[in-house]
Amino acid sequence: MSDSPSYLHFCRRLSYAVGHFLNDLCASMWFTYLLVYYHSVLGFGNTYAGILLLVGQIADGVCTPLIGYESDRTAGCGTYGKRKTWHLVGTVSVLVSFAFIFNQCIGCNGGTPQWAGVIYFLPFIVIFQFGWAATQISHLSLIPELVTCEYAKVELTAFRYAFTVVANITVFGAAWVLFHLQEESTDNLGPADIPVFRNLSLLVLGIGAVTSLLFHVGTREKSYATGDSEPGERQPLLLNTPKPTTARLQWKHWLLQPSFYQVAFLYMSTRLIVNLSQTYVSMYLTNTLMLPKNYIATIPLVMYVSGFASSLIMKPVSKLIGKSLTYFTGLLLIMAFAYWALLDIHMGSAVYGAAILLGTGSATILVMSLSLTADLIGDQTQSGAFVYGAMSFTDKVANGLVVMLIQSLHPCHTQVCCPACVWYYHYVMVGVTGGVAVAATLGLCSLLIWPVSLRHIEKEQLVNNEPNGLPVINGLMEPEETSDHASVN
Repeated sequence: MSDSPSYLHFCRRLSYAVGHFLNDLCASMWFTYLLVYYHSVLGFGNTYAGILLLVGQIADGVCTPLIGYESDRTAGCGTYGKRKTWHLVGTVSVLVSFAFIFNQCIGCNGGTPQWAGVIYFLPFIVIFQFGWAATQISHLSLIPELVTCEYAKVELTAFRYAFTVVANITVFGAAWVLFHLQEESTDNLGPADIPVFRNLSLLVLGIGAVTSLLFHVGTREKSYATGDSEPGERQPLLLNTPKPTTARLQWKHWLLQPSFYQVAFLYMSTRLIVNLSQTYVSMYLTNTLMLPKNYIATIPLVMYVSGFASSLIMKPVSKLIGKSLTYFTGLLLIMAFAYWALLDIHMGSAVYGAAILLGTGSATILVMSLSLTADLIGDQTQSGAFVYGAMSFTDKVANGLVVMLIQSLHPCHTQVCCPACVWYYHYVMVGVTGGVAVAATLGLCSLLIWPVSLRHIEKEQLVNNEPNGLPVINGLMEPEETSDHASVN
């Protein structure tokens, strides 16, 4: 069977899915280990560690919509394709910056003030977040361009998430091995663990570089042959030309769509649950549950294995009960985890069962939120990158602000946590899962009342969208002056 807008050959689905693997590997380390690395290993204060994560999230949030806008409006490098061009730029930026983030400050010593260390790491974090955003947005924007069938989008998103899970399994499995290979190992994290995180970051970059190469070789972006037009490009007025069913929306028209804000809130809530639970699970395990440090590798590993299993059945389940009910099922699993964590502060080995609930629920809501975003874009692929960029902007800024709030309210200001940390991380974990899940449920209810749809755009709102100020009516260019006797070539 040949490739079509509603079907992709398995090899092409595979090559597309691995295109975000480097990002997923780096994101796994970023969200799971950044705070614990800078606080417990390098000895930064809670506030300084929070500032580093906040600056990274703000940089990512600012870059994301800007990159989305530029990706929509600019051509690629030659015939390479605009999405793949931005993907390549992002990949190179990640490769040259990420290793410095999980390493010691070059030239720093025990007497170096912490603020100097923060200044040292900031440029690498900003470059990394720019590259991460460029790769993410260009990769997501390819989904509605590669396939048009609704459930094919779900399948492609599920493939993508399956490799996200594989990336996390790779990171946590490698971390578990590196921790066990330490010559002088203790149950607590400290400066002796710097080589573990450094080697883990180098391993991540090596694997990610290979998978990115496979993506660029195996994925073919839609090209425009001679006589075809890029989205937004002027076309001559032709007789008997079939009109498109919908007008082409530019970035500013999305801001007038109520469904845009509904989906954005749901996407933001989803990312808050997934990212914040991943960020604070390490502190929750070591400070609240008092488990050895190897658990910060095994428990996230269990979470993502269960997430991988759930992603395999995502397409048939969503086709059977619908995307909204599938999303709600994921929320129920997350709220069940939050209730369990609230009541049981001495889980012990039962934490593996709780991790399965959280991992399965997180995978479900993440895949469904991305599918809802693809549904919102529909055939408006010419501005799809802006939509994904705007969605990502909400989640990155919200994540950074919430993390900074949590870090600033931390009751302990030393490297070694005090008894107050036990209860603090307990309520943080419950709040970022159960509390945000309740908010996401309210957002989902709004979608059930007002389903995702695009509001009609009046003709006057489409004027001056194209070069030279020529109005667009149903996607066709009108001449500035017409007469009854005008000829059409």
